Amino acid sequence: MSSQDASPRLTWTEEGEPRSGRFGDVYFSRDDGLAESRAVFLQGCDLPGAWAGRQGFTVAELGFGTGLNIAAVLDLWRRTRPEGARLNVFSVEGFPLTVEEARRALSNWPELAEPAEALLEAWPEATPGFHRVDLPGFDAVLDLAVGDVGWALDQWSGTADAWFLDGFSPALNPDMWSPQVLDRIAERSAPDARLATFTVAGAVRRGLSERGFVVDKRPGHGRKRERLEARRTGLPQAEHRPQVAIVGRA
Repeated sequence: MSSQDASPRLTWTEEGEPRSGRFGDVYFSRDDGLAESRAVFLQGCDLPGAWAGRQGFTVAELGFGTGLNIAAVLDLWRRTRPEGARLNVFSVEGFPLTVEEARRALSNWPELAEPAEALLEAWPEATPGFHRVDLPGFDAVLDLAVGDVGWALDQWSGTADAWFLDGFSPALNPDMWSPQVLDRIAERSAPDARLATFTVAGAVRRGLSERGFVVDKRPGHGRKRERLEARRTGLPQAEHRPQVAIVGRA
């Protein structure tokens, strides 16, 4: 777990977008961040279809940021969850925003006022470690890990049914997309787990394929031409290859 400066060095663009000075990018699209979140992550993980008929469902997210994706998934869960079902959310953030910064960012979408306020009322401190946020009004619980993504995934003992990979791009934030992180994602994925991300970087596509995900490019949202959807098959790519010459293999 890192003890270095964990400030996102937040600034605001003239359009009112929150921007990370640390990574030199905005947290959400100026066109419509909520629409992007719904298209890339919710639809990308086949939600709500993937949790239909389930009594428990786990969403894991790398890159908590402003909390927008989680507010959006809470809103969808409240409207479409199976009766009596519980939602578990695990998210990781290395450079957390303050509650005031998050409130300003989320105020762009009044249609998410209730889930956003539920998150903001229990917004965790920036102290490194795991922080539990109970959300009884949504039959949900959020476990937010503040710290390095590798450390967080090593410590988390859950199994994800859906992954939102929403760190800044691999070019700007390579640690979030390292082979070690992709290993942990595969290890902590339920059978038939869904995965969604905005990036279509070749290293990410290959890395997921090698770890047992079937990866598809999909039309992007707004200024992004493409995005990725993936589905866990359970076996790394090498194990799918025909074994026609077994004798003498190492």
